[in-house]
Amino acid sequence: MRTRTITTTAILLLALSACGSDTEPRTTAKASKPAAQKSTAEPKPSPEKPRAFGQELTFTDDGITMGITVLGYEQDTFHPQTSADEEFGTTGYTWAAVEIKACLKKGTSGVTRYPWALAYADGARIEPSSVTYGDFPKPEYPYEAKMKAGDCVRGKTVFAVPAKQRPELVLYTPESLETPAEWNVPKA
Repeated sequence: MRTRTITTTAILLLALSACGSDTEPRTTAKASKPAAQKSTAEPKPSPEKPRAFGQELTFTDDGITMGITVLGYEQDTFHPQTSADEEFGTTGYTWAAVEIKACLKKGTSGVTRYPWALAYADGARIEPSSVTYGDFPKPEYPYEAKMKAGDCVRGKTVFAVPAKQRPELVLYTPESLETPAEWNVPKA
């Protein structure tokens, strides 16, 4: 009889806890640390703040040291013969360009326009255009270029972007960086 009462009580408690609302937060009791006791956990590094245009990111990876920066952003200031909407079959898009500079300080490496992206407030990310035209802004940042220590590459990479929106950030996202490097895009 005693076993049956304990079992029935346990089943009732389980049933009651299962019927609880999922919208109510569940709490658990935690023992608080004495004030004199310090945490042994290392503090997490704060995320790097976005840079201003012209501020260089210098990083070392696999024997190379590279310095890279964004020099400028322009949107709807140049009008090539083929519009962004015509090229991609869209409505409401225009061309934008990011001016980039990369300098190899140590080693031998290459650069490309493909790790670059534009980030918008709504979470959208836009990659560089895969097309280029003779009337795009010059100089163009290379699709791919090999570099040796002391070489610099500077140029503009073009993006098809929503005409009525402006990106918040220019991102540099190579595999060698744990987190993307960011540059703030100034308000128009």
